[in-house]
Amino acid sequence: MPLNKVELCGVNTSKLPVLTAEEKETLFSKIKAGDTKARDRYINGNLRLVLSVIKRFSASNENADDLFQIGCIGLMKAIDNFDTSLGVKFSTYAVPMILGEIRRYLRDNNSIRVSRSLRDTAYKAIYAKENYVKKNLREPTIHEIAEEIGIAKEDIVFAMDAIQSPVSLYDPVYTEGGDTLYVMDQISDKKNKEENWVETLALEDAMKCLNERETHIVRLRFFDGRTQMEVANEIGISQAQVSRLEKNALRTMRHYLRAD
Repeated sequence: MPLNKVELCGVNTSKLPVLTAEEKETLFSKIKAGDTKARDRYINGNLRLVLSVIKRFSASNENADDLFQIGCIGLMKAIDNFDTSLGVKFSTYAVPMILGEIRRYLRDNNSIRVSRSLRDTAYKAIYAKENYVKKNLREPTIHEIAEEIGIAKEDIVFAMDAIQSPVSLYDPVYTEGGDTLYVMDQISDKKNKEENWVETLALEDAMKCLNERETHIVRLRFFDGRTQMEVANEIGISQAQVSRLEKNALRTMRHYLRAD
């Protein structure tokens, strides 16, 4: 994707304006009052955010103009939904909105055809993994699978990722004692650290509303990137209990952050 282009969607990116904090505050007050010209100026003053976000997709084959246009949609949604009373910088709120819009576009508009060789590699890895678990009663590492089937671990990771069927993070996994665990509960949060915007949201104040156990769980899950199972093992309760406590904590924090 040629991100060295000066002009994207008719916009000269080398001459994008930069708004001061005072200008942003004034313009946003006018936007809330229905001033469309102020909204247009606010959008133009934040196009650098879109440009910085689409650079994360430089390794893809997507057209830069398309991504910039989709990113602008995310920017406009962020402007229309931003709540200044949260005490959060607009860029902190807007970046994940822009990212989400682009990722939705990539997901919905790109059907990936998995080659026969990729499928064969993935199936060999799955078969080797199942046999290893039966013999050793534990999950093998990628390195161990690679040694077993004689294929580079990088190729195995790529092949396994290619055959995965998309699932919702809200798909239920199982229910224990009335508490439903979802796909998102099984996933470590380490990958989200590349975006780090969550940690800038003044969460420390919101976490003061939590009790000691809830605070510990939130820190382990979202700051240390632990899975719910890892947290459960560390503090000596079930994963279902961790899930329930985590949801209660996030609900409390969300209420605090949305409060006027």
